[in-house]
Amino acid sequence: MSGLYSWLLLFGLIVFFLGLFTKWFQQRWYLTEPLTGVILGVIIGPAGLGLLSLSVTGDQTQLLQEVSRVTLAVADMGVALRLPSGYPLKNWRSLAVVLGLGMVLMMAVSGLLIWGLLGVSFWVAILIGATVASTDPIVATTIVTGDIAEKYVPARVRHFISAESGANDGAVYPLVLLPILVLTQPQGEVISQWLVDVIGWQIGGAVLLGAILGYGSSRLLTWTESVGIVEKGTFLAYTFALTFVVLGASRLLGVDGVLAVFVAGIAYRIGPGTDEPTEEAQIQQAMTKFFVLPAFVFVGLAIPWDAWLELGWRGLVLAVLILLLRRPPVIVGLSRWFRPLQTRKETVFTAWFGPIGISTFFYAMLAERQTGLDSIWPVASLLLCASLIAHGLSATPFSRRMEGGREGDPEA
Repeated sequence: MSGLYSWLLLFGLIVFFLGLFTKWFQQRWYLTEPLTGVILGVIIGPAGLGLLSLSVTGDQTQLLQEVSRVTLAVADMGVALRLPSGYPLKNWRSLAVVLGLGMVLMMAVSGLLIWGLLGVSFWVAILIGATVASTDPIVATTIVTGDIAEKYVPARVRHFISAESGANDGAVYPLVLLPILVLTQPQGEVISQWLVDVIGWQIGGAVLLGAILGYGSSRLLTWTESVGIVEKGTFLAYTFALTFVVLGASRLLGVDGVLAVFVAGIAYRIGPGTDEPTEEAQIQQAMTKFFVLPAFVFVGLAIPWDAWLELGWRGLVLAVLILLLRRPPVIVGLSRWFRPLQTRKETVFTAWFGPIGISTFFYAMLAERQTGLDSIWPVASLLLCASLIAHGLSATPFSRRMEGGREGDPEA
């Protein structure tokens, strides 16, 4: 029991002090909150002060998977509430390209680099490549929100990165499940199981469930307000509760909960009375901090230092090549189909900022549990931390270089 309260004390202090100095961090501290959380995890972990430890094995893998799942769900709801009403529907062609062909290419590039440099089997390499294919909504949020981003980065760019990061956590799920099925199921059953169970039920069911619960909850809230039976203090946390309703229902039905939560948020915003971002978005963002910072502290605690050393120079070369080749060439190559990106500078900014984060943490834990392979997390964690450092350090200076791009900036 004392161990539980040690964790609560630690995370409470982290959220407390980082919350007090949020504005200072955004303006003076070039490290993003996620990167700061990882550094704190390293400091208090076995490699630092040795106050706490965490092992990515056995039951702890399942615990970390569920913690990261909840963190992603809360973050994705925050992204959905922050977007203009109906944004994904208005920009569905652009999002379809980046979430479809874009993520497949990013997975392929990453997987082939891992296969060539580390010498692991082809499907294991593709699996690791899939875990790092998506843009993390939590790290992306720290890049596209705050005084610096709102001052220098056009809204159309911030909205596009946000929408992609919110949707692709669920959209990457079938890409991760395909190599898992190849590695664990009889060869003749892989395609049928992937198409029927993963695409048809888990993804299709998630979209349907999220749409029904999200839009239905919006209509219900509108009705309770019209008859005067709800207090403001109650409905400000309404979407936070909706997050857990959708996530819980998804898990019981066996559909993709992370995707269902994002769809629910989008459907909620389409409903009556939610045309503009409201105080719910601010409440959701504040609540997100209580999950985000501890989750990244977990990452810092779980860094496999010995496994990193075994990767040697190949690990360092891989990290650099993934940062340079995983996303920038893909986004630049497909940019003609991205309607919100109107200038070369906006395309380059979007191409660079596709950070790896908690979504990779979640899928790495899922992959290790499903396959029993302990070689996934060392590589995924190395790429995750490399991304946090590179994107965390470059967020503020790169955002400032966008100055002058806001003239005539349309919201879409």
